[in-house]
Amino acid sequence: MINPIKYTLILFLLILSSSCSKLNLKPTDVIDAEKAYRNLNDIDLGLNGVYVALDNTLIGINAIISDEVMLPTENTVSNTDAHRWLYTGDSDSVTGSYYTYYTAIDRLNRVLAGLDVITVATVDIATRDRYRGELLALRAFCHFELLRMYGSVYQNGGLGVPYMKASKVGYPSRDAFEVVVADAKADLVAAKSLIPLSFNDKTRITKVGVSAIQARLALYEKNWSEAITYATEAINLMPLATAAQFPGIWTDATDNEVIWKLKRGIEVERTGNLFYRQSGNIVLYAPSFKLINSFDKDNDVRYTAYIKFDDTRGEKKSQYLVNKYAGTEAFPGLADIKLFRTGEMYLIRAEAEAESAGDAAGDLNALRKARIKGYVSVSFAGKDDLVSAIYTERFKELAFEGHRFFDLKRRNLPVQRLPEDAINTSGAVKLLPTQAQYALPLPALEISVNKNTFQNPNY
Repeated sequence: MINPIKYTLILFLLILSSSCSKLNLKPTDVIDAEKAYRNLNDIDLGLNGVYVALDNTLIGINAIISDEVMLPTENTVSNTDAHRWLYTGDSDSVTGSYYTYYTAIDRLNRVLAGLDVITVATVDIATRDRYRGELLALRAFCHFELLRMYGSVYQNGGLGVPYMKASKVGYPSRDAFEVVVADAKADLVAAKSLIPLSFNDKTRITKVGVSAIQARLALYEKNWSEAITYATEAINLMPLATAAQFPGIWTDATDNEVIWKLKRGIEVERTGNLFYRQSGNIVLYAPSFKLINSFDKDNDVRYTAYIKFDDTRGEKKSQYLVNKYAGTEAFPGLADIKLFRTGEMYLIRAEAEAESAGDAAGDLNALRKARIKGYVSVSFAGKDDLVSAIYTERFKELAFEGHRFFDLKRRNLPVQRLPEDAINTSGAVKLLPTQAQYALPLPALEISVNKNTFQNPNY
């Protein structure tokens, strides 16, 4: 397992092996699955521990290193190296997710091992199978998030991440992009057969949630037919929110079109704190003018749901704030994290259809009609114009949800900021695919302790 304490464990094992003659004793440096998990209640507790490990890191990283946000002058309190593309393998701002997701993976593999050894009554077999399905889907999701984050390129032969199918201490090498994709797809297929359609808890992975993960994974794989198939499955089971329902998604008043979300409690890091510091009332990162200018401010329901304009904040203060995770007066900055929504499924299907001569314009127009008052459908001259329009729509629809940088990387496009969005970036206006920082670095610690892995190019 990818683990910074591996050498401590190795030393412990050497001491143990040299001093103990009772070789049939079970090792004491690991948790015995038979003892840790004795029944389905224990399994459920372990499964919840996996969900709890997932966080909002990718939302912040995608916004800060892309063109979604700008750095206002009032932010003199936050580490801004990531926004200026000055990160290295020692920068926790971009490497912390590596251990976050592998911690979740280690937990779920331990729970899967426990699930294999417990005995359940016949009446509980369906519940046991659903738990297994959730765990397999989580394993696929976590590895996919790591691949999006740390893969060198999103194509066959690219450096991926180790796909861990068991909890163990070792020196795993980096699997290729296509190997990670294949393993994730296999886990998702198995998961889908185990989770019943009747299970509809949106704070956990449901059957429609598996379809949504499959659709997104197929998009990155450029498997257009599968992207269409799985996005359609999700769309058919989870319709778009109406214009009246849409604002309530972001205040957690409703969960229309939400496929899977992470429930956030007051004891966890609040997503709104990525963009706004309550102490001192400081905007850490404001919506970029590039993003603001892309909206029809008068007619697009997304604009006021995502962006707040406040001209009373005073001189040298940003008048624009990220509103998507504003929370409530009682709990500012606190909001559930929406990992998958139907709006994304429409855009996945539209992009896949554009690449395979389908009705991409139909899906794009349908989404716009749901979001923009008085919208009139448009047609496109060709594939390039259509894909460009879909990317612009993804920029708007999925703003601050953890996609923008990865979307640009999927098509090898540069991060291009407007001059007015780069006044405090020390010249960080354009990030090219040929630059080291276009592929995020693995943690320097992992490189130093794992003899079988190596860093992304040019670091």
